[in-house]
Amino acid sequence: MTIVMNISIAAVAVVLLLGLYNMLKGGSPNRSQQLMRWRIILQFAAIIAIMIVLYFRQG
Repeated sequence: MTIVMNISIAAVAVVLLLGLYNMLKGGSPNRSQQLMRWRIILQFAAIIAIMIVLYFRQG
């Protein structure tokens, strides 16, 4: 179960770094917005994964 948690956190980090890279190189604002949306979705999924792991570890 922790594999899912680690993958979701890594996905958030990758999208965040891609967004920062796009911003620093002066890329498309539309691409930055798209990456921001994906980051928020992936953060939500990561939080859900972490909560599920914590729930099943207690019982």
